[in-house]
Amino acid sequence: MRKLTLAFLALASLPLLAATQTWTNVSLVDQKCSSKFTAQTADTHTRSCAMACEASGFGILTADGKFLKFDKKGSEKALHELKASTKKDHLRATVTGEMEGDALKVHSIKLD
Repeated sequence: MRKLTLAFLALASLPLLAATQTWTNVSLVDQKCSSKFTAQTADTHTRSCAMACEASGFGILTADGKFLKFDKKGSEKALHELKASTKKDHLRATVTGEMEGDALKVHSIKLD
């Protein structure tokens, strides 16, 4: 019975492991400005604009142009990265997290 329980627990945790993804070299954009940019034009979005619009939250624009908004903690992590950066634009990042509903639960974010 114990082996069966352990096997069940191992199988039950597989979807959690599979849900974590990494997005590399994606554009970091605030939610307010996300509709103004495409994946091709997002590099023109400035750090000062992103920080001015911080109240709307942050997310990433994927290569196919889809905007994935961050959860609250993810937006806080993004703001921390922006404040620590000296970049003026080309806000590219590597983000690890998992989708929960319509928000990306950010595990880590690092500006490239």
